[in-house]
Amino acid sequence: MLDSLAGTRHRPGLVVTRPDRPRGRGRKPAPPAVATAAAALGIELAQPERLGDVAEQIGRAQPATLVVCAYGALVREPLLSTYEILNVHPSVLPRWRGAAPIERAIMAGDTRTGVSIIRLTAGLDSGPICAQETMPIDPDDTYGTLAGRLATLSARLLIGALDGPRNYVEQTDDGLTYAEKIGPEDRILDPERTPIELARTVRALDPHIGARIETPSLTGGLRVQVAGVAADGGGSGTRPGALGVEDGRLYYGARDGALELVRVQPPGGRPMDAADYIRGHAV
Repeated sequence: MLDSLAGTRHRPGLVVTRPDRPRGRGRKPAPPAVATAAAALGIELAQPERLGDVAEQIGRAQPATLVVCAYGALVREPLLSTYEILNVHPSVLPRWRGAAPIERAIMAGDTRTGVSIIRLTAGLDSGPICAQETMPIDPDDTYGTLAGRLATLSARLLIGALDGPRNYVEQTDDGLTYAEKIGPEDRILDPERTPIELARTVRALDPHIGARIETPSLTGGLRVQVAGVAADGGGSGTRPGALGVEDGRLYYGARDGALELVRVQPPGGRPMDAADYIRGHAV
């Protein structure tokens, strides 16, 4: 999105993002992706611990409008009152207000989602809408594939909103849902749920977070990170909560069926096809 904005008359004068954080196996500090993009584009960059720490720097840039996208922290006064702030939210508001709208839409089995451009207010994603457009969620969409399409749509809608004029329409509470932040419990595949529900969870968390299974049938009670699934009705002999092999395919038993595990990642290992996992582990 930053690349798209930089090529228009709305090129940002300042990018504010979060500080570098430890990432990866080595836990070495690494910048957010938007910080890397800003540096490559030659745009002034700030990475404060608190947004209020750069209020004066924002003022010196003399922005006509501020844009917020996935910042991950609350924007408070006096910024809210001082500037018109557009917020890019990847859902069809008021459905899926909150931190994880893409993941929750896939988990819920929604067939459509979209992007809303709203004026930021003190409420959680409750500000008036100036632009909104929907798109389908394909049956095989993961977070990665859907987020990519939503990013393209977001850039187009945002540039149109910045071009103006902006006509705001207040949100209602009709169809309101909240997209709670993904917690550790959301990553565990519960065998009390159906294979279709588990498949949605896997797709919703692939590839950025990853779904997981924990079962005594794994040697030493190890964890497996699930990277892909195919719920096709096989694995009928696998009991709920256990791993099983049928016709050379790996399954996880669930309610009313089983989930085929196409790609898995053992703890400390690399993602691998299920066939490779079966050859190297006792199932």
